[in-house]
Amino acid sequence: MHSLAFNYNSETIGGSFILYADCFDWLAQIPENSIHGVVTDPPYGVKEYDIEQIKKRSNGKGGIWRIPPSYDGHQRSPLPRFTALTQKERTTLKCFFIEWSKLVVRVLRPGGHVFVASNAFLSQLVFSALVEGGLEFRGELIRLVRTLRGGDRPKNAEQEFPHVSSMPRGCYEPWGILRKPIPSGMKVSDCLREFQTGGLRRTPDGNPFNDVIFSERTPRQEREIANHPSLKPQSFLRQLVHAVLPLGEGILIDPFMGSGSTVAAAEAVGVCCIGIERYTEYYQMSRIAIPQLAALNVSPHLQKSTENVDVQLSTDSQKHQQLTLW
Repeated sequence: MHSLAFNYNSETIGGSFILYADCFDWLAQIPENSIHGVVTDPPYGVKEYDIEQIKKRSNGKGGIWRIPPSYDGHQRSPLPRFTALTQKERTTLKCFFIEWSKLVVRVLRPGGHVFVASNAFLSQLVFSALVEGGLEFRGELIRLVRTLRGGDRPKNAEQEFPHVSSMPRGCYEPWGILRKPIPSGMKVSDCLREFQTGGLRRTPDGNPFNDVIFSERTPRQEREIANHPSLKPQSFLRQLVHAVLPLGEGILIDPFMGSGSTVAAAEAVGVCCIGIERYTEYYQMSRIAIPQLAALNVSPHLQKSTENVDVQLSTDSQKHQQLTLW
């Protein structure tokens, strides 16, 4: 695995390692069919992670980042203004993911899975671009989480339209589940034998991996370790890195590593991971954050049972009927 570091600055952390590199450049160099899976939360390649925009966010001036007001005493984290993208920026976003998908398809083993984070506003654009680049769409993973984002009244017209929200309050986060196509005529069992890929690993109790995960917001303890605006909780990420390698072996990558939370999750569950990050601030942060996040005592198996989900859905259905009558 370490032969894939090439001449980039890198550091070994446990059974994984991290690279200070642009993932497009790195993906173009590594051998074909050398990676078994991908778990990543991309920056969407428009401009929110440009150096200028990061400085504006740090200074509280906003820019492409919306600095939300506090809510019930809780200071909400900055978030990109996805809803403010122009048509040109949406085209740029689409091209970004098409090209990235082509590179991922080249390096993935046949049947290798990709978990990629998105949001409700842009997921249809992102997932279709990944398919255009050569990946096979296999469904969506829904992370159920109350983010406290959205639901705001029209900007600068809050008093005029007090009963209107410009967008719904976010209660879920969609992740695309995609796969490099299995060769024609090959079954999943054949792919597992030849490439160690093709399916998803069952949960530790033997149940299938679910496409709905009840999640928490990232705990303060983890945010204090890694102050990254898109930090996902270890309780969620550890389930993904466990599932993406069906036989529990192989090489996982996070091409947009950020502060290293995916690498930390991989270390916690005993999976080998390569993290790639091109921004100095986040790369340096990851060197310290990964061992600390990996050492946290967090259970990687927090999915509710099917029975609990059925009960919840039944309760929700009853509530819906009551609202309809109302």
